[in-house]
Amino acid sequence: MRNDDVIKSIRYTLNLNDATIGEILLLAGYQPSRGEVKEVLAAADPEDEKNPDCSDELMAHFLDGLIFYKRGKSDKHPPRPIKTPVTNNMVLKKLRVAFKLREEDIHRVLKLADFSVSSPELNALFRAEDHRNYRECGDQLLRYFLKGLSIEHRDDL
Repeated sequence: MRNDDVIKSIRYTLNLNDATIGEILLLAGYQPSRGEVKEVLAAADPEDEKNPDCSDELMAHFLDGLIFYKRGKSDKHPPRPIKTPVTNNMVLKKLRVAFKLREEDIHRVLKLADFSVSSPELNALFRAEDHRNYRECGDQLLRYFLKGLSIEHRDDL
């Protein structure tokens, strides 16, 4: 899934403005350039080659900043180094941490979006990549998860 689409979906879910997106990036130690946030959030055709996806570095910093924004920084746990490329599995893991979701919470969120997944399938998404039961998170599952989060966190839906 495109990084900018994930950021736009989270922005909608939490009703964040451009300044708050910039603050979230700053929490993770990323200094966005002038207009970079607006470029990412601009509505554009994803098929247009002139409209490249935002960088994995920006996306990784946004996800880490979102965790700090939602849960606060901890002195006990120093920030982990930024890992790229950002995969759908990584997005799912970071959102699980940011929103303090447990397995049953994730099932509930997916059910709100009329999507279901078995517990073993869900657990496989959170395994290490070199684990034999690891499973890649597809775009469809991530879209339904983001849709369910929106339904759960937006009052106007």
